[in-house]
Parts: sequence; structure tokens; C-alpha cells
Amino acid sequence: MARIAGVDLPRGKHIVVGLTYIFGIGPSTSRRILSTTGIDERTRTDDLSESEINEIRKAIDNEYKVEGELRSEVSMNIKRLMDLGCYRGLRHRRSLPARGQRTSTNARTRKGPRRTAVKKKGGAKKK
Repeated sequence: MARIAGVDLPRGKHIVVGLTYIFGIGPSTSRRILSTTGIDERTRTDDLSESEINEIRKAIDNEYKVEGELRSEVSMNIKRLMDLGCYRGLRHRRSLPARGQRTSTNARTRKGPRRTAVKKKGGAKKK
């Protein structure tokens, strides 16, 4: 099993798909990495030799931020926006959509389950 950037690549998949399991690498980046290393996209992850795995590792380490380093950079960017108090930072702080989506309907993923208003039973008590 190939292990690149701290991620075990899935067995039996084409390497172009397997590389997308690494945070920060999508399909186009995966193809770019394989073209620079000269590895065929249709090669399965099981069929990679140690030298090919090392070439991919070097290419990723030299050119791209992936996994922990990228995650920490993204979280620091969000934290910076929140500290500044800008509009996007306030939206992140309140766990609301930050990119202009409507919230009167939808946005349930960010807002969470609906909270219905609780009505009190009865009115004034009679004696």
C-alpha cells in the first residue's frame, strides 16, 4: 500500500484518482503531478514501484502544500478574518454562509436543525 503525505492511498484504483485522497490535491493537480513525474495515469496504486512512489513524494513536497500544513493555513486564514471583524469573519463566527447564499430558506447545513418556537400552555390563572 502506497503511503504519501501521511495518507494511505486506496488499493486497486488508478493513481490519478488515488492521489485525490490527499487533502489539497484534486483531479487537475493529480494529473499535473503525474505528467511531471512521467507516470501513466492508468497505472493502479498497487502496481507502483518504490521509485515511482518516491518521485511522486518529491514532486508533492517540492511544489504543493498538502494535508496538515494546508489545513493549518486555511484555519489561520479563517481565524484572521474573525479577528479582523470583517463581514466574512462575522459570518464564520456565527456559523452562517460566508459567500452570499440566502439564509431565509435553505442553509440548513450551516445553521443546523430547525429550532421551533415553544408556546406556553394556558393564559391567566383563575381562582
